[in-house]
Amino acid sequence: MGFRRKKFNSIFVKFAGSFILVGLIPLFTLSLFSVNTFTKYVERYTTGNLQQMVTYMSYNLNSTFNEYNELSKLMYTGKYETFVESYNQNQLHNVNELEQINNIPIHTFLKTLLYSDNYISSVYFVRAEDDKVYDQERFNRGLDEELLPYEQWIAQMRLAPSKVALFPTHSDAYYLSSNRRVFTIGRNLIDISGKVTAEPRIAGTLFIDVDAKLFEQFFKELNLQEQDQLYLLDGNGNVYFSNQGEAYSSGGADILESDHGMLVISEPIPFLNGSLTARIYRASLFQQLLSVRMTVFIAITLCALALIVTGALFSRRLSAPILTLMRQMNKVESGNLNSHVEVRSNDELGRLSHSFNRMVDRLKAYIDEAYVAQLKQKQSELNALKSQIRPHFLYNTLEVIRMSAVDKDDHEVADMILALSNQLKYVIDYGDEKVSIHRELDNIKDYFYIISVRYDQRFDLHCHVAQDVDINWPILKLSLQPIVENAIHHGLRQQGRGSVGITVERYERDLVITVYDDGAGMGADMLARLNATLNDPQAVSKNIGLKNVHERIKSVFGDAYGIVINSREHIGTSIVLTFPLIAEVLEERTGD
Repeated sequence: MGFRRKKFNSIFVKFAGSFILVGLIPLFTLSLFSVNTFTKYVERYTTGNLQQMVTYMSYNLNSTFNEYNELSKLMYTGKYETFVESYNQNQLHNVNELEQINNIPIHTFLKTLLYSDNYISSVYFVRAEDDKVYDQERFNRGLDEELLPYEQWIAQMRLAPSKVALFPTHSDAYYLSSNRRVFTIGRNLIDISGKVTAEPRIAGTLFIDVDAKLFEQFFKELNLQEQDQLYLLDGNGNVYFSNQGEAYSSGGADILESDHGMLVISEPIPFLNGSLTARIYRASLFQQLLSVRMTVFIAITLCALALIVTGALFSRRLSAPILTLMRQMNKVESGNLNSHVEVRSNDELGRLSHSFNRMVDRLKAYIDEAYVAQLKQKQSELNALKSQIRPHFLYNTLEVIRMSAVDKDDHEVADMILALSNQLKYVIDYGDEKVSIHRELDNIKDYFYIISVRYDQRFDLHCHVAQDVDINWPILKLSLQPIVENAIHHGLRQQGRGSVGITVERYERDLVITVYDDGAGMGADMLARLNATLNDPQAVSKNIGLKNVHERIKSVFGDAYGIVINSREHIGTSIVLTFPLIAEVLEERTGD
């Protein structure tokens, strides 16, 4: 009895029963009847119509490609009919010596091709002897030959040098201030004046850019919907044009496959050895007949009215406790933990309200026990920090001590205090994490001066900055001092004397700083363990300074940068730090 009562009080049972009885059953019945009655008719009618239009379009596209193919043959004939007039012409001599094609200057020939068709946007000819590029463009925009991928195209044409090549739709951004979508037709100019061999002699290669708007005039006839897809494919599955935007390098197999949601219609394009493929969403087929839409709309309207009436009856009873719970939750969100919801039922909403009240009570107790205690701890830490020596007071005190040493002619002590003060200012400065090479080296010199006095001038420091390095370039702050300190304590102290060297050099897009010493060095096993520890984030190492610098560099500049250790026992150790040159530095160097 209790179980049945609890089940009846469930809000999910109430909603499920109402929607099934009033909404889902009639909606499902009417929809199934409509779909079964009209689906076959709509598919047969629409598929036949689309098949005819795709067939007509594929024929026109194939004819258009053939026309451009014939146009490219004008290099041989000067007209469309045959190749006879050029059999005895030495194409290599004409192109290389006379800079002519068909006995006319190359630029004049290209301009003739350019204005022979409204959709040709640019024409260019690449002479094979020296890769010289002759070009004509409809809007006289400058050509950036470095962006023109003619070398890649010519390499593809070597597989069949005597045949025309068609390259998929791409951007003509190699012309200044241009971003048109074009496809390119390429044909080699072969010298046929002598004996024809397996490897013909190529005088040059002609490329014709055709505006992709040529395709749009054909595709508009299909009246495709936004979600429908149309692809022009070659035999390898490359997409030459699509109404979906950018062409893909491959994917033809996936395009030709049908699924439950799409209808695929394909017609061959003999010129490309490919096809014109349309992928139409089946859902759009049902929208083309008004009777189907009206039937579905009427069914949905009737069911929607029933759902609205049912929802109005239950919403007044169910929305009130939900709104009450939301108001109390907003109070808790704003910080008022004295909110409670009155429990009026035993269904899910009642249990939710009871759980909300328990959550608020527990949250309040937790804040009293944990959060307040944490605030007190933070306040104690803050008070302890306030009692510490202020940095400016420390600087002033060191300056007073230094001036006292100067007054007593103890210059060495004064210089040590000055070096120590400079180091403290450099370390305590909370500015940028990156500093110039000059500032980092100055800090190293101050540190090394203190070390040299401490060890009776037994250690020497040598710094060398390459000529192509600007000392104002940024590096990571405090990245060299831990490494110099490590070289002194682990390398030079063991043998009593020695020197530390720092070189700053540039390699392409990176800045490389090497810190080396002529100290004790280390064996191969120890070196391997140390390098492995540096590259293992979980490893614990005694060389905290080295690992800290390595991880900071990787964190700021990426995993490609960091430090590498090289060493040979009884010879010395070198540590190489690699930093990237920032974009501004690279641009400045390029401009120079």
